Amino acid sequence: MKKFVSGMLAAAMALSLAACSSSGTLSAADSGSSSAAESGSTTESTGTPIHLGGIGPLTGDNAAYGIAVRNGAQLAVDEINAAAGSEVFTLSFQDDESDSEKAVNAFNTLLDEGMQILVGPVTSNPSISVAAECLNENIFMLTPSASAQDVVETGAGVTFQMCFTDPNQGVTAADYIADNALGTAIGIIYDSSDAYSTGIYTAFETEAQARGLNIVQASSFTADSNTDLSTQVQQCKDAGADLVFLPIYYQQASVVLSTAAANDYAPVFFGCDGMDGILGIDGFDTSLANGLMLLCPFSAYGEDETTTTFVSAYEGAFGETPNQFAADAYDCVYAIYQCVTDGTITPDMSASDMCDALKTAFTSMSFSGTTGENQTWSADGTISKEPKVYQVQDGSYVLVSSEE
Repeated sequence: MKKFVSGMLAAAMALSLAACSSSGTLSAADSGSSSAAESGSTTESTGTPIHLGGIGPLTGDNAAYGIAVRNGAQLAVDEINAAAGSEVFTLSFQDDESDSEKAVNAFNTLLDEGMQILVGPVTSNPSISVAAECLNENIFMLTPSASAQDVVETGAGVTFQMCFTDPNQGVTAADYIADNALGTAIGIIYDSSDAYSTGIYTAFETEAQARGLNIVQASSFTADSNTDLSTQVQQCKDAGADLVFLPIYYQQASVVLSTAAANDYAPVFFGCDGMDGILGIDGFDTSLANGLMLLCPFSAYGEDETTTTFVSAYEGAFGETPNQFAADAYDCVYAIYQCVTDGTITPDMSASDMCDALKTAFTSMSFSGTTGENQTWSADGTISKEPKVYQVQDGSYVLVSSEE
């Protein structure tokens, strides 16, 4: 099993702290005096970079996710290039507004630009559409955050995930709630129009029933009715739910928490990785999130060296704290870089040849990064990593449990 060299990662990140320009990216002049040898990397620069493409929402309701992914991927590219002393990677990132048709158009634009590997898309529905295109073109796709099972099934063999799958999150959440007796009456509020939310909900419901959890209410909404969730909150309250499971994104979760507080309703709230970001919403009273629990592979409040180094570099480059989406994208680039340093792929390979090499490598290697140690991939493109449960306490995430 090939193992990621943590010393090389730390050195590259440390170099980026000194070399990042005020815009958060590195120019050739910024990195020209650095060398791969100085960082401990054995990468030999050929002067020809590998062209990475990225797709995600940079505008619209889900822009926070796309911007975080773009920034995380760009930070990794900048660090790697600085450590090597020349361009190992270039990154071109296209806005899809979290729309499937626009995502396919973005994919075609990237192909025309010479994209060899795709980091993205960010959200599940666009990723399902793009996965089909990647399969047709034999382009390797590593999505940082599109967790729907249909993503890897649609792009079978060429599409891999850095994030947990929706079924994995649903099952793990139900097991954790059951094992720790967090609630005797379970309510659920989910988005029936979203593949991410419904995928987690379906798996959670099945596992909850198997574990003997008492689901007393399951309330849904759609993308067209996600700004007023008072009916769904009241239904859970009337049903006597003492724990409400929220397999939804943080924008809608903030509406749920605000509505519950206004109605003097205070169950345990439990969410998944889409909850990450709730503490950064403009105008949201973060004290309402106190006690909120969430399943997530990364917290910017972690105290281990890998996390603190990444967070420091990200904050220095972009002036804000990274979320899980940024960390997953950062890991995507470094996982691909692992395949550069070990000789699996070289810049002169065609995109199709790279795809064939990478899908073999990813099913046989182990990777450690910001979102977990010793991460591995199955042949179906899904990842195995350690699940972690955090709780919001006084404006930060506190790790309350991690399970092997």
